Amino acid sequence: MLVLIGFAVLAGAGTALSPCVLPVLPALLSASALGGRRRPLGIVLGLSVTFTVTIVFLSSVIDGVGLGQNAVRYLAVAVLLVFGVALMLPEVSARIEAPLSRLARFGPRSGGDGFGSGVLVGGALGFVYTPCAGPILAAVVSVSAASGRTLPVALAYSAGSAAVLLVLALGGRRLSARVRRAGHGAGLQRLLAAVMIVTGIAIVTNLDLTFTKFVAKDIPNVSLTAGLECSSAVTERLHDVTGHRPKFTPANGTSSCNGTSSTVRTAAPGASQATLLAAAQALPALGAAPEFTGTQEWFNTNRGRALSLPSLRGRVVLVDFWTYTCINCIRTLPYLKAWDAAYRPDGLTIVGVETPEFAFEKDAGNVRAAIGQFGLRYPVVQDNQMGTWNAYGNQYWPADYLIDAKGQVRYAAFGEGDYAKTETAIRALLAEKGSSVGGRGRPRGVVVPSHRTTPETYVGTARAEGWLHGPKAGLHDYGGPVTADPALNQFVLSGRWQIAEQPATAVASAGIDVEFEARHVYLVLSSPHERPLPVQVLLDGRPIKASEAGADVRGGVATVRRQRLYSLVSLPRERRGHLSLRLAPGLSAYAFTFG
Repeated sequence: MLVLIGFAVLAGAGTALSPCVLPVLPALLSASALGGRRRPLGIVLGLSVTFTVTIVFLSSVIDGVGLGQNAVRYLAVAVLLVFGVALMLPEVSARIEAPLSRLARFGPRSGGDGFGSGVLVGGALGFVYTPCAGPILAAVVSVSAASGRTLPVALAYSAGSAAVLLVLALGGRRLSARVRRAGHGAGLQRLLAAVMIVTGIAIVTNLDLTFTKFVAKDIPNVSLTAGLECSSAVTERLHDVTGHRPKFTPANGTSSCNGTSSTVRTAAPGASQATLLAAAQALPALGAAPEFTGTQEWFNTNRGRALSLPSLRGRVVLVDFWTYTCINCIRTLPYLKAWDAAYRPDGLTIVGVETPEFAFEKDAGNVRAAIGQFGLRYPVVQDNQMGTWNAYGNQYWPADYLIDAKGQVRYAAFGEGDYAKTETAIRALLAEKGSSVGGRGRPRGVVVPSHRTTPETYVGTARAEGWLHGPKAGLHDYGGPVTADPALNQFVLSGRWQIAEQPATAVASAGIDVEFEARHVYLVLSSPHERPLPVQVLLDGRPIKASEAGADVRGGVATVRRQRLYSLVSLPRERRGHLSLRLAPGLSAYAFTFG
């Protein structure tokens, strides 16, 4: 246990130096720069307390008192806005500080003021800082605090973070003191007050979470603690904290959060059916798959109906444990989406089990919004009480379990990586059940955005970005075909469209033009009643060549039958291009993705 606590301290310190601290840092520095000498200590203490409480106790507290899952975030916003306004108006600040100064007797006696108000501001920031916690605390939040072993780990993690944050706060305070000595004190106070107000607004609009997702998708290897958290020594101690070991471990007997999977030899994209059948024989039977249990709302199923493993018997099932603020989980989603699009017709069903790491992730509305933002089309279920998580003996975000057509777990993978192995296992089990997947290596590519790649966007009004003159809800005529090239990353509609929040449905002479920079272009499309309808694909003003066409394009035309992600463009290398689509009436377009 002492080894794990030591690692937790170091991991907490590393977390405070990672990019995920950036949403908290402006308010931390702003609040620490003004007021008495003890304010920075109060802020860091308040942050550490609420951070620890959130990790260990908050879920049960919220359920017990009946608060909504976002109540603590709203409380954080209120505190930051109140103190931001107080800094703007000194007379308000004095009135707030007077009663709070009585709290100073509980703090250090070295003189000064501001300790009480600092505790409140830090307490609010603690709720925002919580999503920074990494895999080392996955086990902590998966068991009850009553076990007596979770609290020391959480406190050690908080202490490591607090030490680094206090150094940052004191450094910012020293710098601000120099600015005030230069005669700019009043302007500095107004600036720092504005920073706190802006931080509060960012929280209420979920920009802090959006930033976390941006870091996950676009900044590789940002975690300073990944190697430490995923080390075998830490993993072994986490087993002791939870009181149980993984139920389904890879065949090589190891488990880690860095992409450890069952031993499997990767098959070539064009592997034969016989090769895949041989790969299936090498996959061991790890035990009967547990049923989905203790779940809440289902998404992307028929009328929200719950799925069961008996109802999926005969199909290959991939159970993916994830949560929507987990950086490692977000990076796996493009692969899951590509496999779903490629292999669902062959008998693959992916089920995302959204097991929250933090209280606000239990909110069904938040989960629904995340599913839409990431463009997930496969079924997802909430596992708020960790019922299914515990049934699998799972300890990692993300974790994938492959179940064969007879209901046996045949493959397990933890963390990022090993994507080629996982796809080989998928194809092997599909071949084993009789699907003809040999000789075709789909998906040809997955959606992994780079810094320069055109960002994804939706065609409906919900979350549509980068569009010129639309899209607008209702029936609209956008005129004739586009004659001039749009600006880079700009999308343009033409013809008549019936546009709703999610899909935009072609009515007559409907087209979409986009000036993009990417290697691959994908679009989610659907056809009414699965009736085959064409989409003409033009690249740089000409019918797309076979050497540049995506997997779903033949002779310059993509034929749409069912709702899924369609591969329209696949270039030899990333470059800039002008894509023009001409959609048959009745086709619905949902979302573009580039890779």
